[in-house]
Amino acid sequence: MKKNILSLAMVGMMAVSLAGCGQDAKETTAAAEEITEAEVSEAAPSEAAGATFTVGFDQDFPPMGFVGDDGEYTGFDLELAEEVAGRLGLTFVPQPIAWDAKDMELEAGTIDCIWNGFTMNGREDGYTWSEPYMDNSQVFVVAADSGITSVADLAGKVVEVQADSSAEAALKENAELTATFSILQTVPDYNTAFMDLEMGAVDAIAMDVIVAGYQIEQRENGDSFMILEESLASEEYGIGFKKGNDELRDQVQKTLEEMAADGTLEEISNKWFGRDVTTIGK
Repeated sequence: MKKNILSLAMVGMMAVSLAGCGQDAKETTAAAEEITEAEVSEAAPSEAAGATFTVGFDQDFPPMGFVGDDGEYTGFDLELAEEVAGRLGLTFVPQPIAWDAKDMELEAGTIDCIWNGFTMNGREDGYTWSEPYMDNSQVFVVAADSGITSVADLAGKVVEVQADSSAEAALKENAELTATFSILQTVPDYNTAFMDLEMGAVDAIAMDVIVAGYQIEQRENGDSFMILEESLASEEYGIGFKKGNDELRDQVQKTLEEMAADGTLEEISNKWFGRDVTTIGK
């Protein structure tokens, strides 16, 4: 009888001991989970989520963003964006979009920003903007042998512009000038506009001077085009984020400032334009 009592007592002690071990294990596991969660919450947003940085751009807008000879997306803005993504620990995703659908893409969250020679002027309240990183102006491109040497000479002429572009917006604001044109028509991209100008289907193209200069320089018959000295409008390029997305804007802006300070912006600009056209930190 005593042996049975002793055995029962030992069994009870073992049960209590095992229960204690189980409790200790649960507490240890819980503590580890708390530490892990704390570490994740303290990590940078990109590190915690393994996030991507999806940049919306017009793939027919060289030199800012376009399809290179190797079939890959390239361009000045895309190279800047890729460098920013890398420094933030984000995976860079270039996402070509229809330019007139850019707002819908941004609102739907399919892109994180619009970064593609994107003019801030006149759009200040529509987006959360970075600081301007580049100056630009809207100009007219004509055939060198057209006899058109001034904006006044465009009276009675056919002028072409990219749909929903800054040049189109500038022309709409200058109704007095636009009224002198024979026709003002839109095209989906400037590659098409240059082909139309080359064939004589239009008399002039209204567009960004940065893009115009690059387009002319890259063409074998570049000397058959000229840019009129008079500009239509002056403007600044910025990066447009969804309204209220200050957190991502601040991360990108800080990184661009670091790139300006260490010479990376100047290096990339020299590669594409042969000079430093950036304005950050200037």
